[in-house]
Amino acid sequence: MATQPDFAQAFQYARDLQARGSLRRAERKLEELLERGENRELVLGALVELCLEARRFDEAVARLVALTEEDPDRLFWFARLGAVLERLGRLPEAIAHYERLLSRNPGLGDAWYNLARLLRKEKRYGDAMAAYEKALALDVERPHEVLSNMGVLWSEMQRPEEAETAYRRALELEPGYVPALFNLGGLCEETGDRERAAEYHRKVLALEPHHSGALARLVHAERIASDDDPRLRAVEQALAAGADPAAAEELLFARGKALDDLDRCREAFETFARANALGAQRNPRYDPAVTERAFDRLIGLVDAEWLARNTLESAHSPVFICGMFRSGSTLVEQILAAHPAVTAGGELELLPWLALRELGSWPQGAANVSRTALAAIAEGYMAHVRELFPDAARVTDKRPDNFLYLGLIRALFPKARIVYTVREAADNCLSIWFQHLGTLSYATDLAHVAHYYRQHERLMAHWRELLGDALYTVQYEALVADPEPVVRDLLDFLGLEWDERCLAFRDAARPVRTASVWQVREPLHSRSVGRWRRYEPYLRGIDGPWRGTQAPPPGSSA
Repeated sequence: MATQPDFAQAFQYARDLQARGSLRRAERKLEELLERGENRELVLGALVELCLEARRFDEAVARLVALTEEDPDRLFWFARLGAVLERLGRLPEAIAHYERLLSRNPGLGDAWYNLARLLRKEKRYGDAMAAYEKALALDVERPHEVLSNMGVLWSEMQRPEEAETAYRRALELEPGYVPALFNLGGLCEETGDRERAAEYHRKVLALEPHHSGALARLVHAERIASDDDPRLRAVEQALAAGADPAAAEELLFARGKALDDLDRCREAFETFARANALGAQRNPRYDPAVTERAFDRLIGLVDAEWLARNTLESAHSPVFICGMFRSGSTLVEQILAAHPAVTAGGELELLPWLALRELGSWPQGAANVSRTALAAIAEGYMAHVRELFPDAARVTDKRPDNFLYLGLIRALFPKARIVYTVREAADNCLSIWFQHLGTLSYATDLAHVAHYYRQHERLMAHWRELLGDALYTVQYEALVADPEPVVRDLLDFLGLEWDERCLAFRDAARPVRTASVWQVREPLHSRSVGRWRRYEPYLRGIDGPWRGTQAPPPGSSA
């Protein structure tokens, strides 16, 4: 009888096969070892990694579940299982497994911390905060990190005072903890405290001189008025020192903003082009044909017949403010929030998240939607709004790309009021390209921005026909040129009495959590109207709304 190779030799052979890409042969060898019953944990762990490499995610999850069941008290495999499920977007399953672990071992502080992070992603804010508190009460490994995360959660819940307390507690434990210092600076920005925001960002830079976030925030806080401004010099030095791609992208957007302030338009344009080139490497590829088909599908699926069939009976009348990014939606929300009957909700992520959870996808999920699923979205939306703003009479949801969901909004809340902000197309497109907007695939190429803008216009024409007088359009240029008549009409649309405080919205101390955090605290001005004309020489040859004859901007001569 042939002698079996010893375990170490056989296991290494299987791993070598995997390293050479022979996944099936490697898997067979590992399965043979599993049958032998030796070192099951090591073999199962190797099978998990192999399944992940082969993108057989369900099998990887099944192997990990087996590991947690074989050793139900060990955090390591629960953490690995939770990470895989989180990556797959299966957060409720990940939460359930952590709860299974903690039901047996309630004293695991790090497990409570991991659970809190998942609960926060599931928007179970109260449960997340309770889990963070339990982690702190136990021997969690990095309590200052837990406190900083609690600060972020308080900030998301629009509770700035509690957020600041959490950050300060983190710094008492770890005085040089950069994330807490940086988050405190961001919190001061949200509440409009420019001096304290700068103070915290400078503290960050004293510890990490090339911290891209702190450098960028200082540049964006105020206009750059001189070529030798130390903020611009610091950004230049950080770029010269060799930042990683993500930091370089952020620094280049800050440099572009500074050069735009100085009217060094050619250099600004070139800098924004470099920043967006880095963003294009990071973001999913934008495909115009795929985008057109997606908009076609949405327009075709969600029509008058769909609305007649799926509209719920609801007395709720939430207010949605939407439009292209950089179209003036933050300004409109802050004006409305100065009214005593309105609370600014900011860019709530509730509707896209609930649609994904209940329908699987949008608009594909609209094809065979059930009223039960729609009711779950409506109830979930209002429950989350009440949790975040328990004392608010009326909350605005200012997520700009909710314009993709207007048919769904009308079905969920037939009494909803929808405010659509629109801005001159060339200015809007250029402003998007000038802004560091995360993962928007279209935003890194001017021709793609313009293409997406045209698709958005096509969709809005459909919504106007479908929604009628439930949709109100605010023209940015008209608002900044003569705000009172626009605001009066807007309040009338919302069924609200006129209130002078809406014109003095800058005086109110309320959090602002968008890229426009400083712009909306300035007096109304028309500096951004017709801004694209300064860049007209560099836009030639790029397909977009700046090509051909353009109407003169408001206030200019023809």
